Parts: sequence; C-alpha cells; structure tokens
Amino acid sequence: MSEPILALDNVSKIFGSAGNPVYAARSVSFALRPGRTLALVGESGSGKTTAARLIMREYQPDDGRLLFRGATLGKADRKSLAAYRASVQMVFQDPFASLNPAHTIRYHLERPLRLHQGRLSGSERMAMIEELLARVKLDPALVMAKYPHELSGGQRQRISIARALAVNPQVIVADEPTSMLDVSVRLGILNLLNDMKAQLGLALLYITHDIATARYVAEEIMVMYAGQIVEWGDMESVLGNPQHPYTRLLLSAVPDPDRRFDQTPFEDELNHIDVIRRQSALPQPETLQVGENHFIRPMPR
Repeated sequence: MSEPILALDNVSKIFGSAGNPVYAARSVSFALRPGRTLALVGESGSGKTTAARLIMREYQPDDGRLLFRGATLGKADRKSLAAYRASVQMVFQDPFASLNPAHTIRYHLERPLRLHQGRLSGSERMAMIEELLARVKLDPALVMAKYPHELSGGQRQRISIARALAVNPQVIVADEPTSMLDVSVRLGILNLLNDMKAQLGLALLYITHDIATARYVAEEIMVMYAGQIVEWGDMESVLGNPQHPYTRLLLSAVPDPDRRFDQTPFEDELNHIDVIRRQSALPQPETLQVGENHFIRPMPR
C-alpha cells in the first residue's frame, strides 16, 4: 500500500474549562493515501467536522501530531500555511453558502489561480478555468458568466469541486458534500468524486452520516462517536460484520427497501440504546483487531 500523504496520530482536541473538558476529538488516528477514499461516518455532534478542521488547520491539536508527507506539522508561518492549504483543499456541505453571491463563477475559479499560480497569464488562466469546468462536466460557455444563485445545487457543488481542484491539491476533504442536494443529483457528485480519485490520484476524506453514500465512494470506513473512532477498517468487513455495538446501532437505522419494518437487524442493540451510547462515550483506550483490516475499541465493562 502507498505511503500516506496526510495522517493524524493520536490527535485530541479539547474544549471547555480545565475542570470540565469536552473532547471533540479523542486520540484520533488515521491516514489518507493517494487514489483512495476514507469515509468518516457518525451522527451529528460525533466529532467529524472537528477532525476536518484539524486537517484544515483551523484548529490546533491539544495532543498528538498532524503529519504531512511524513513530517510533523507544527505552527506554520504564512508562506508554509499557504503551501499546505494548496495541497489540502475542502469541499463544504452547503454549495451556496461556500460561494460568494456577489461574484461570477469565473471569479470563483480565477481567484485561486491568481493566489496560487500567479505566474499564469490571463489567457492561461482562462484556459485552465475552461479545463476545470469541463472536468466537473459543466459547459464553460453556459456557466462562466453566471452567479451562484443562477445555478442548481448540483451545479454549485460542481463549481466548489472545480475551485478545490484549481490549485492542484493532493488531498480533498469533502464534508457532507451531498447532504443538501436533491437525491436525483447526488449520484452525479459521488461519481465525480470517484473520477477525481481515479484520474488525479487524490487522497479523499469523505465525511458523512449517510452510510449508503460512504459505501459507494470509499474503500475504508471509520465510525466515530463522542469524539472517538470506535470501529474502522475495510468497508465491506466493517459493514458486513460490524463488531462494535455502536456501529450495529448505527446500521440499524439504515433503511433497506427489501426489509420489513418489523425485521430490523441488531434488535438487541435497539433494546439497549441508552446503555450503548453512554458506554461508547467513555474513553476506550484499548484497540482490538477483529479481522485482517478491521479494528474496534471495545467498550469498557
């Protein structure tokens, strides 16, 4: 397996006071590798976006290390931070809020080129903008002069992806990129993410609460609750044979058109929801391997 581009090594992020700490992330470790997608799944408030902000360096870890190309990242000066952010780009959940309504699509794609590739001439920038729009399957002649409100949600998200690609990143962090889109256009965005991974060799962190979309785009999965990764590993192994009670509880909520409502899997977990959630929120320092590429943190007894 290829070496990771970016990794979190036992990273923790704590909010609140010293006497009442709140762990938004507790001893989180994972690696992002070129040409592969890692899905981070969990309910709202589980710490997924905190992990994304740590990667984007909006937060500094209170413990642990963030590594890029094997080197530990500490406090960065302005120049090195700009270089890092050119390599690690983010696609946000809301494609309308992440675009400035006062500017055209051309502006949104030209700005990162001016900031990160200042030696390009005007004609070279225009050629790159057209290439970026074609890559995300939009017609430059139809969308370049438009404003965000003149596009559909799916088109706006494609613009957000094109903007992220404008600086030739090595890592893309996609935070719930389809949750605010109509079901009918989600597949197109997921296919686009898969194409980017395959064609450009990007490392992709796909953050979602939707296990079905995670299964479509990712080779590996991590299940997060209360700031901790409770189960992780190969996608089919984790979803096909979940070992942590919280993972089974999460999977019990996934709709299945071939299953009757009275045939809910993991019925035992549904009868102990409060106990599972309470115990899963406690520190779980032990790691147990349950498969070839399948690990859990056992709940304290």
